[in-house]
Amino acid sequence: MIDLPPHRPLMHRPSLHRRRLLGGQLSIGALTLLTGCDISDHDSVQRALAAVSRFNDRVQAAIFRPDRLAPTFPEADAVKDFRYNAWYGPDKAPRQTPADYRLTLAGQIADKRPWTVEKLYTLPQLSQITRHVCVEGWSMIGKWSGPPLSTFLHRIGADTTARYVGFECADGYYEGIDMATALHPQTLMAFKLSDDILPTPHGYPFKIRIPTKLGFKNPKFVTTLYVTNQQPKGFWPDRGYNWFSGI
Repeated sequence: MIDLPPHRPLMHRPSLHRRRLLGGQLSIGALTLLTGCDISDHDSVQRALAAVSRFNDRVQAAIFRPDRLAPTFPEADAVKDFRYNAWYGPDKAPRQTPADYRLTLAGQIADKRPWTVEKLYTLPQLSQITRHVCVEGWSMIGKWSGPPLSTFLHRIGADTTARYVGFECADGYYEGIDMATALHPQTLMAFKLSDDILPTPHGYPFKIRIPTKLGFKNPKFVTTLYVTNQQPKGFWPDRGYNWFSGI
């Protein structure tokens, strides 16, 4: 767990590309490419890589500023046919219907009543045109619309002095972010993409859109949101990638 004081201001498909050197970060894949052999099972290497990863997380957390915004772009730059990305094909994306969907709430939240799609859509929404940056090496500008996650957290009585917000998703994905990122003004519950209701392959009924993070920190198909002081696990961080992953 990253050792941070409470509420300190902080700031897809699996492939070898996810193991690149990112901003000087050491990775198993990079060492494998350099040595030409599989060293991932060596305990000493694993410990060294884990120490580097924890250091990277601390540095990224220390330089994060909650009032610093990611770049925004004119609407003409927004891609209409946004790229699909997951470890499974779009035909495998979970299909959630408004009649059946419920957002479950847990942890340090005062009002844990589940939310329907209809109720979520009553939240005040705004739009942003920002760049999605994928760890695989590509990026794309899109127009996303929805309520700030901070608005929702305040509405449900979330304890914003807690350290983290975690997410569980209908496709088995799971992720977590620090509270400062959750409260960042550009962190959205994205209900729309390019002014249309979020398509199923992109995470209907909503995804968490965080332009200050790498793409894999933006979970789709969210079914559970929880607030906690224990650092949540992450699908890709559990497989070797940095937990904080700010950009």
